[in-house]
Amino acid sequence: MSDRAHIDGPIPCDIIVADGFVPTELAGVVDVLRLSNKKSQRTVFEWTYRSRKGGPVRGGGDLMLETQPLDPKSVANYAFFLGNANPDHPDLAYSALLPGYTMRQARVVLMAEAASRYIADRRDESATHTTHWENRAVLLERHGLFDTKAALAVDAGGIVTCAGMGAAYDVTLSIASDHVSAATLMTVVDVLLHERIRHHNTLQPYGGRAAMATGDADLDTCVSLMQDNVEFPMSIAEIATQTGVSKRSLERKFHAVLHTTPNGYYRELRLGKANNLLLNTDMSINEIGLACGFPSGFSGIYKKNFGMTPNAARRAGRVK
Repeated sequence: MSDRAHIDGPIPCDIIVADGFVPTELAGVVDVLRLSNKKSQRTVFEWTYRSRKGGPVRGGGDLMLETQPLDPKSVANYAFFLGNANPDHPDLAYSALLPGYTMRQARVVLMAEAASRYIADRRDESATHTTHWENRAVLLERHGLFDTKAALAVDAGGIVTCAGMGAAYDVTLSIASDHVSAATLMTVVDVLLHERIRHHNTLQPYGGRAAMATGDADLDTCVSLMQDNVEFPMSIAEIATQTGVSKRSLERKFHAVLHTTPNGYYRELRLGKANNLLLNTDMSINEIGLACGFPSGFSGIYKKNFGMTPNAARRAGRVK
């Protein structure tokens, strides 16, 4: 345990949520803190749920959480700001609140969309932060910020930006490691069935790794080429040539491992990015099509795949 472990009494934490907060991220924080207490046989951490105005806040899956209002005089040693799938949500504009924590040397963790909003607000620092790979795509298309990191988390002077989702467990476990014994921490990891605590520098499994790690080197190279060439798609023949295998061999590998065709996988990859831009930006449908490698016929392709037009999906708010 580091010097941080010698804080007297329970360590106060603030968990800050906005409408639509991500339950996975909430669990990733609370379960680690709760189990650290339980396995230590003492109250190592205590936490307060907070939001802008306090009161009940509805998260994903209709989960309801009772919260206290944000407190400018909070004495929390850690503040966890959760994402909510909408980086434009007004309640995620936390930049002005952070000095209240950092000036007391409290550590701030910004998850996913909360991190994305912070990066957008401080564009000159984008290269020193990270966010979820979906949000990285939005930052690129909306703000031209192509240099955000692809790591699970980045600690930059007391502000930790994090990809969120499952990475919330890794970041909170890393924090817990400063306050509980190594044996206790490993017990917590085992109870969570979390194989290992991933280092902050670990690349995100999608959009951050150079390859998808299918176990087949040729297939991984092919997928990596597809990920790197979304806006201007390569032909499958070109991909096969660069991969060093025949087109027919590549088709067999896709069928055996991924149960689809190279064209089908590539199309779904590009449509996945289109969904993300459709939900998180105000780009026109035509601009989204072009950004995802569909110079023509995008609406028809989208409707065939999802059963509705992009405009209908955007209006219904059904794109996740």
